[in-house]
Amino acid sequence: MEALFFNVSSGFLEGIVRGYKAGILTQNQYSNLTQCETLDDFRMQLSATDYGNFLANEPSPLSTSTISDKATQILVDQFNFIRSNAVEPLSTFLDYITYAYMIDNVILLITGTLHERDTHELLERCHPLGSFDTMPALCVATNVEELYRTVLVETPLAPYFRDCVTASDLDDLNIEIIRNTVYKAYLEDFDRYCSTLGSTTYDVMHRILAFEADRRTINITINSFGTDLNKEARAKLYPTIGRLFPEGNNNLARADDIEQVRLVCDNIGEYKSFFDTSAPSRNGNGHDDLLGDDGDLSVAAQLEDHFFRMEVHLNKLSFLQQFQYAVFYSYFKLKEQEIRSLTWIAECIAQDARDRIQDFIPIF
Repeated sequence: MEALFFNVSSGFLEGIVRGYKAGILTQNQYSNLTQCETLDDFRMQLSATDYGNFLANEPSPLSTSTISDKATQILVDQFNFIRSNAVEPLSTFLDYITYAYMIDNVILLITGTLHERDTHELLERCHPLGSFDTMPALCVATNVEELYRTVLVETPLAPYFRDCVTASDLDDLNIEIIRNTVYKAYLEDFDRYCSTLGSTTYDVMHRILAFEADRRTINITINSFGTDLNKEARAKLYPTIGRLFPEGNNNLARADDIEQVRLVCDNIGEYKSFFDTSAPSRNGNGHDDLLGDDGDLSVAAQLEDHFFRMEVHLNKLSFLQQFQYAVFYSYFKLKEQEIRSLTWIAECIAQDARDRIQDFIPIF
């Protein structure tokens, strides 16, 4: 009876996700949004989609941050609905999705504690998908030692911090190293957990997590150039999964410049185009680098654009397989990209940057 309930419940929830997928914006809806002259027009066009009147009570002039925040809240509400109706092992799988956001939230609070900022104020900046019942307890800590002990006791991230970080590591110089170290442990653990969920789920999720591992490895390498992080310490931050592992990781650990990174990535067919500087970059990430002095984007921004596009491609593939859990992960990742695209279009409208308004990343 329990197995029957699990099959019915998980199938029911998968049906909900596939139904939500139908609510992802189409190319025609994006086209209508890009033709808006003002953010009030943008609000009206969005009301004709599955987003509905979620901005109806927001006063004019509408801000892009409000659009992003309200759209994110819809995503969080959908996630919480599915999580509250899930049974094992789906409930644990959904918990793993939230751990990535928890890591960013905890690192934000650690940074705030180091700088003696009001951590209660920082709570408002934390991503809602990364919240947990005991997160306010982190704000009680008055120094990093207390915060470290609280993290180990009060958060689901305790195993990652306990195995990777000590209290003495918590300082400004190490904060990004800590983030990458903890995220490395999380990715490897998530991949191991997915291997217990059946071959179909593991095949899909392993491909997605392997790409995420490679993305982090490439970014760590590039961001370490010109810093005090030595090559041995850099190598320890690389996840031990991914298509670059192990040979590519070893070569990236010895890289001294972007060209050497490119040569390593050339060995992975899907990654070769990431370093093609001949094609114009399209940055649909919704970041603040919308309008530079000359409109040019850095190599890092171009890479980020390619990473987002590859992420969309891999997550769309999840929906080609039935009776597996990866669709839950992929749906929320695709909706996140949709929110980034909406924010990008809205920012272009607000800044009257019509020449850049098409540079978003559509889903379908």
